[in-house]
Amino acid sequence: MLTAKQRNLLLLIDSHLKRFGIVPSFDEMKDALGLRSKSGVHRLISSLEERGFIRRLPHRARALEIIKLPEDMAAAPVEAAAFQPTVIAGGFRKQIAGAAVASGADAVSIPLYGKIAAGTPIEALADLSASVDVPASMLTGGEHYALTIEGDSMIEAGIFDGDTVLIRKTDTVENGAIVVALVDQNEATLKRLRRKGESIALEPANPRYETRIFGPDRVSVQGRLVGLIRRY
Repeated sequence: MLTAKQRNLLLLIDSHLKRFGIVPSFDEMKDALGLRSKSGVHRLISSLEERGFIRRLPHRARALEIIKLPEDMAAAPVEAAAFQPTVIAGGFRKQIAGAAVASGADAVSIPLYGKIAAGTPIEALADLSASVDVPASMLTGGEHYALTIEGDSMIEAGIFDGDTVLIRKTDTVENGAIVVALVDQNEATLKRLRRKGESIALEPANPRYETRIFGPDRVSVQGRLVGLIRRY
């Protein structure tokens, strides 16, 4: 018999794999289960592995495979307390009486600034001739813009190369939000922002990349991630 924590972790991993095709990060597991440290996650994973519910895949960081689920496991999946992208498949636009609509809801056209890549400030990306239509329900109050993701540094947050991310312009965000950050006024990047004392950490969501830490005067927030569009 599994403990409540073991069951919740197994549900979380199974749900995340089915939804995004990847295992949640250890930080996401820790936050979702209300654990104080990642060592607790390690212990739960080891116990699930010993009981034959999961298997670690060799030579791959944080790669797990679900072997089986308990027969009585019908509870709702546990969601990580981290960004879960609202994904809209591309190509949704229709023309009805001259209005752009998406799945019955009004669509809004927002600027598409181009690809976000290291070494390129947001201002340099701006191309007012390009835009993308998104459902109005995806946008919160305020001004928004879109960027095309280049690279795989945020794949464990469900953000893949080629995705179009929707950004709400703001210069203030809560700790742990995924943001467009401008470093030293010339390098724009999409990362999770965490404040650590007087420093700011920009965390990738891919174990192949390192977290970068800066002084507060070196990083300015250009916007917060609110959704994404993926073309299949």
